[in-house]
Amino acid sequence: MSTTPHLQLGYIARAHGLSGDVVVRTFDPASETLFEVHRVWVKRRDGKGSELPIASVRVARKELLVTFGGVEGRTAAEALVGATVYVFREDLEPPKEGEYFQGDLIGLEAVTESGEVVGRVVELWNTGEVPTLVIRGGPEELLLPFADDFVGEVDLQNGRVVVRPIEAIE
Repeated sequence: MSTTPHLQLGYIARAHGLSGDVVVRTFDPASETLFEVHRVWVKRRDGKGSELPIASVRVARKELLVTFGGVEGRTAAEALVGATVYVFREDLEPPKEGEYFQGDLIGLEAVTESGEVVGRVVELWNTGEVPTLVIRGGPEELLLPFADDFVGEVDLQNGRVVVRPIEAIE
C-alpha cells in the first residue's frame, strides 16, 4: 500500500472573529501536531486544495484557533468552513517501531487470524485511552480498540490489519 504525502488531521469547524481565524477540530483531541508544523494542506468542500502556512495556533476554551497566512477577514475564513485539514507527512517525525500514523490505518483490509475478511478500516474514533478502529464492509460493523488484545498485526505494505473480534477473545 503506498503512503500519501498528506495525513488527514481534522477539519475547519467555523470562522472565529473578524480577522480570519478559524477553529480547527482535530480527529485526535490530544493531538499537538498543529503546534509542531508550519504548513497544512486544506481541501475545501468543492474539492480544491491548497497549501496554507500556519501563522499561529492557540487554545481558547478547549478549541484550537488557527491563523493561516493569506486568510484575512471573516469572509475568507468562512470560505474554509468544512474543509479537511491535512499535514505533510515529510513535516512529521516518522513513527517509532510498532507505532503508526492513524491516517495510515484508514483503508486497511481487516482480516482475522484465520484469514477471513471482516471489512475495511473506515474510521478511527478517539474516545478513550486508545483509538477505536471502525471496520465496515463485512458481515457486520466492528468497533475494536487499537490494542494488542484486538489487533495482532498491522501490515501497511500489504494493506491489511489482522484483528481479533471481541467474540473471538471471549
